[in-house]
Amino acid sequence: MPSETDGATDSVEESDETTEEAPASVSPTPVKPSSDGGMPAPPDNDITDIPVPDLPTFPQPPGVTSIPEGEPPPPYMEPHPNPLRFPTETEEVEILGIQPISLEQAIELAVRNNLDLEESRLALDSSRASLREAQGLLFPQLDLSSNLTWNDSASSRISIERQQEILGATTALQTDSTSLTWDSTLQLNYDVYTFGLRSGQIGAAEGTVRVNELDIERQVEDIRLQVTEAYYDVQQSDMDVRIAQSAVQNSQQSLEDAQALEEAGVGTQFDVLRAEVQLANDQQQLTQALSNQQVTRRALAQVLNLPQSVNVAAADPVELEGVWEMTLEESIVLALHHRAELEQQLVQREISDDRRRAALAQTLPQFSIFGSVNLLDISEDDVGGLTEGYAAGARLQWRLFNGGASYAAARREEINRETAEVRFANLRNQVRLEVERAYYQLEASLQNVQTARTALTLAEESLELARLRFRAGVGTQTDVIQAQDDLTQAQGNLVDAVISYNRALAQIRRAVSNYPFTDEIDRLLSEESS
Repeated sequence: MPSETDGATDSVEESDETTEEAPASVSPTPVKPSSDGGMPAPPDNDITDIPVPDLPTFPQPPGVTSIPEGEPPPPYMEPHPNPLRFPTETEEVEILGIQPISLEQAIELAVRNNLDLEESRLALDSSRASLREAQGLLFPQLDLSSNLTWNDSASSRISIERQQEILGATTALQTDSTSLTWDSTLQLNYDVYTFGLRSGQIGAAEGTVRVNELDIERQVEDIRLQVTEAYYDVQQSDMDVRIAQSAVQNSQQSLEDAQALEEAGVGTQFDVLRAEVQLANDQQQLTQALSNQQVTRRALAQVLNLPQSVNVAAADPVELEGVWEMTLEESIVLALHHRAELEQQLVQREISDDRRRAALAQTLPQFSIFGSVNLLDISEDDVGGLTEGYAAGARLQWRLFNGGASYAAARREEINRETAEVRFANLRNQVRLEVERAYYQLEASLQNVQTARTALTLAEESLELARLRFRAGVGTQTDVIQAQDDLTQAQGNLVDAVISYNRALAQIRRAVSNYPFTDEIDRLLSEESS
């Protein structure tokens, strides 16, 4: 990456107006004018030009070893299947052991156990069922109705009595007022043309399914980032404990040196007291670091939704997790193409169009055809028989007026469409800012790693030299304590820079939809569709 003085020798036309000089502590990068005399070109930003430094091997916590890639998490880390269960005895919340896990295992557990993601999966299943319901409009409707009726009405009796009075004779048929009727109808209806009502409803249902799929993708990416940051918090706390332990060991060594010099008659009680105070301060820092380590581990367990009796530790060593090989501009373009949130707004825009078309179709003619088969059997005394009939036709249904409800619904969807467009523009700007923030932080962290690595080497040499001078009687205890503080600070700065780099790398991967880690999302969506 070009340094701040690369463009200092470039010729720039002097302005007639006087400008204030920048303070001496600020060294702004000169802005080169563009070749066409227009807007000045910004300074180049390419993280790929920064070399990756070699790092020392950071020790892992006692009892923690690295886990082979691809190894699944232990089965006892699965949560209880009953989400309403809660502990009532102290034994149920007692921590029985600490399970080291890798970042890969942590992400797998979180994706599998996250309750919000499970709710989104159910919403996706519901929207797919709604889509199948809407697609049923593409097929004809077939209805079967059948009635069996026994009748002994008063009108039939009166009719028989009048026949008897008029004819003066009766028959079996005339004297029986009861009847048994069986009527069955098989009817087929199909909407031939609906002026966009059917296609609009199906399109809106398809869009809802896509929105829910994108929401699952967004949640998986958010969960990955959340788990990654919680995992790095555990790594940070582990390294803070190691640094604090190293500081205590250095203070103990300095105290032993001061006591030995005092016994030899070349040291003072003041040097011993200074060393004891430094040791006490470092022990307090170690106690606080151990407390923070427990808190971060429990926070990671909470994110993973683990059983109450299981605690976790970070098994992955602290190291640079990778190199971002794209420029800032390439990262921005990739993010704008891959972010699920942006595609969601485009799909919402299409859903509004489909719903608007369906609303307006309610005021247009609806053409349908129908056909039916009818079977009728009427039994009266000994006379009866099964008779069949057929019917076919076309139907036109047109709602001429509904109080303006359809036009109001169409207007509502137009507003929803415009809202989706505004949200898209807002999210587009937010996505770019997220990428730029992560990219610049990644760039700064990588440079800080280089600086901190050099400072750590110098601090180690400085402490060794300060101890040699103190033992030789030409240095002071103050020099040793200061060198110890410098070494502790350098160790902490290097760890902070490495973990800050890893955080920024995770954030920029999230900003571009976790590029290139999309296999988990594709697998999850394929499982939901199967």
